[in-house]
Amino acid sequence: MWKTAGMSAELGVGLALRNVKERVQQSAARRPRDLPAIQPRLVAVSKTKPADMVIEAYAHGQRSFGENYVQELLEKASNAKILSSCPEIKWHFIGHLQKQNVNKLIAVPNLYMLETVDSVKLADKVNNSWQKKGSPERLKVMVQINTSGEEILIFSTSFLDFHLSLHEGKHGLPPSETVATVQHINAKCPNLEFVGLMTIGSFGHDVTQGPNPDFQTLLSLRKEVCEKLSIRIDQVELSMGMSMDFQHAIEMGSTNVRIGSTIFGERDYSKKPAMDKAVTDIKATMEATQDH
Repeated sequence: MWKTAGMSAELGVGLALRNVKERVQQSAARRPRDLPAIQPRLVAVSKTKPADMVIEAYAHGQRSFGENYVQELLEKASNAKILSSCPEIKWHFIGHLQKQNVNKLIAVPNLYMLETVDSVKLADKVNNSWQKKGSPERLKVMVQINTSGEEILIFSTSFLDFHLSLHEGKHGLPPSETVATVQHINAKCPNLEFVGLMTIGSFGHDVTQGPNPDFQTLLSLRKEVCEKLSIRIDQVELSMGMSMDFQHAIEMGSTNVRIGSTIFGERDYSKKPAMDKAVTDIKATMEATQDH
């Protein structure tokens, strides 16, 4: 494991990307044979990073990119240089999606997957919005599960109409609602394609103490979903694992890992003019504990 995510910036995006891909392959080779033999997808999380870094990663063969915030994703995906230089780019939205931002998300060019469906109502709204877009392809979606069982804690500034989740991993469905939600998407959302389950989970798990229980929960939920809804297990992906734990996640069966600073270097929130210092400081604190 690299000592600091900043090493990636020193090495350059291309070399950092190659290092991560090698570690992904090595981890996949260590998986138990009873897990589906699916080569994990690497989603490069480019939040706060400029378009040029996305283009550089694309030039080194990366195709799947992730963003946490709808406005940043829309601006980046609509960037003229990215549109012209990255024709095969596939954008994943991996942050908490509020219902009022659904239409804005659906307008994102080259949107490939929404990983964070966390309610039936959200699924319905996304389904309706995607239908109005008139795309010939269904939108791929994952259902986000709150495997750690933690409550959502919201910080609100007094100066901005801005709400910030102090722990994004706290979003998601309770595990007990997983099967019903997947069933609803498959039966009632014809414009969506259910492809998997996603979790962020608790942070700082010590792998020397055994497997991450949040990842174990997601594995168990996939088994339950497949058995109750008659879905083949190799048709349900597991999105789990970020910069600090993606190797462990892959060894446990993750098919989709979300990695940011290990590829692109530390993030800089100081260039966000809409945020006051209090919000910026809190976001920096969040990064220290929930790095993609």
